[in-house]
Amino acid sequence: MNATKVLLVDDEKPFVETMMKRLKKRSIDVTPAYNGEEALVCLKEKSDLEVVILDIKMPVMDGMTALKEIKSKFPLVEVIMLTGHATVETGIEGMKRGAFDYLMKPCDMDQLIAKVNDAAKRKRDHEEKIMEARMQAITLRRP
Repeated sequence: MNATKVLLVDDEKPFVETMMKRLKKRSIDVTPAYNGEEALVCLKEKSDLEVVILDIKMPVMDGMTALKEIKSKFPLVEVIMLTGHATVETGIEGMKRGAFDYLMKPCDMDQLIAKVNDAAKRKRDHEEKIMEARMQAITLRRP
């Protein structure tokens, strides 16, 4: 099975560098982005990204705005909200807007990895169902 492909979006560069090392040690393919706009560019350029780990508080484009854009332009990509400033309300709002889940910083690495793997599985399952539906549609059209 291929490594899960993750986009890590956070404006704190030392945090991104540390998390990238920790995720790569667990065989996760990580691409960094330092704000929401950069994240959208990365998603457009790298169609194989499966999961976005997205900080909520960022300059340029905050996490909630980025989440809305990601879900409208890349609906199958799963998003895990990550914040050091979370309230239950913020997490619930993110979930209402389509986030897969949310975690507080600093998060437990094993918990994050489990959520990333679950989110990637959900995306792959959705893609598989879409392919099956397309194949069925093609089969039904044959004379």
